[in-house]
Amino acid sequence: MEVTVIGAGLAGVEAAWALAERGAAVSLYEMKPVQYSPAHKYNGYAELICSNSLKAKRIGSAAGLMKEEMRRLGSLCMEAALETAVPAGGALAVDREKFSDYITKKIESHPNIKVIHERVDKIPEEGYVIIASGPLTAEHLAEDIGKLCGEQYLSFFDAAAPIVTFDSIDKDKVFFAARYGRGEDDYINCPMNKEEYEAFYEALVSAEAVELHAFERQDFKVYEGCMPVEVMAKRGPDTLRYGPLKPVGLTDPKTGHRPWAVVQLRSENNQGSLYNLVGFQTNLKFPEQKRVFGMIPGLENAEFIRYGVMHRNTFLNSPKLLDSSFCLKKDRRIYFAGQMTGVEGYMESAASGILAAQNLWLAANGKEPLLLPADTMLGALARYISDETVVDFQPMGANMGILPPLEDRIRDKTLRYEKIAERALNSLETYLSSRE
Repeated sequence: MEVTVIGAGLAGVEAAWALAERGAAVSLYEMKPVQYSPAHKYNGYAELICSNSLKAKRIGSAAGLMKEEMRRLGSLCMEAALETAVPAGGALAVDREKFSDYITKKIESHPNIKVIHERVDKIPEEGYVIIASGPLTAEHLAEDIGKLCGEQYLSFFDAAAPIVTFDSIDKDKVFFAARYGRGEDDYINCPMNKEEYEAFYEALVSAEAVELHAFERQDFKVYEGCMPVEVMAKRGPDTLRYGPLKPVGLTDPKTGHRPWAVVQLRSENNQGSLYNLVGFQTNLKFPEQKRVFGMIPGLENAEFIRYGVMHRNTFLNSPKLLDSSFCLKKDRRIYFAGQMTGVEGYMESAASGILAAQNLWLAANGKEPLLLPADTMLGALARYISDETVVDFQPMGANMGILPPLEDRIRDKTLRYEKIAERALNSLETYLSSRE
């Protein structure tokens, strides 16, 4: 069996490795060093750009659980990470160049992998393909993907609001209601009086933002329709009160009056375990988001499972296009992997490459896809990117909020997460054993 893999980032190398280990003949296309994306500089594969940290090692954390699941599925990136790790306390951090070199050597020495250094401008018309071209996919290939999938399903900027866990919201300070009573109390409303709003406004307009890359500043004008909340606020003290924080049509049941301003939270998933801050696309630094958004009544102790982001990031509206095996619904010979699918993070991207490759192999051999249980981190992520009920799809990283709750409620968060991780790994082992 022959397979074309486009892109030698973390997702691409995992996909190529998983297929080659199963005996497939893999043609891995990588445009470096012929051409570099605006963010890439190193010749090697699986280049880590902005951080050498692969997040927490502890199994009782979302990132740690995900990495352990990946390890059990034969991850090349996990093998490389453990070989090139550097001291970083509770995090798994690596020497970035050694990490890339380790993977590059493994890929280039594999007898079933042929690396071709050239830019791919069009999706191959025949044969199996995994597209893992990353969040900075080159222009011509991005255009071809748009033609295949539909331009309306392809985004070129990631402008996402922060997401918090439902359990961490102070229910005594918020109320459930839809504007003008339309709907079934679909929103959580965080009411502000005049004094609270003015303090929040001053903190917001003076908060420190992330500096955009030059190529992002050039394209930023395209994203006027999803303006950062801090930029909108600088247009005047009342701009937010007539925009995303407008209190019109809402009455605080505790006071019987309309609040001065209202921050609304909307459910992010079917379980109602995650909520996003409506209209809060932002480019603020993460600590600033925690500080400033923590001033919102009810969010003082909120657990942010994803901070708001706004950067150049090519990604698909995957729930409309992909199934949970990462296969394109309209063309079963094409799979996608990496950040383009709507997973966010280095290791999440790598994990999607493993799943896409193993599922392609299974499908090509007439076998059922690898659909990991919903209570595993990888199974939950695969379901998230393919969940057709998700409204306003935005990329998502590993977090405990996408996993089903335990049957028995455990108040201690550390213990609760450890039990969730234990359940996930047991479930994974049981499932994999049943497939043997």
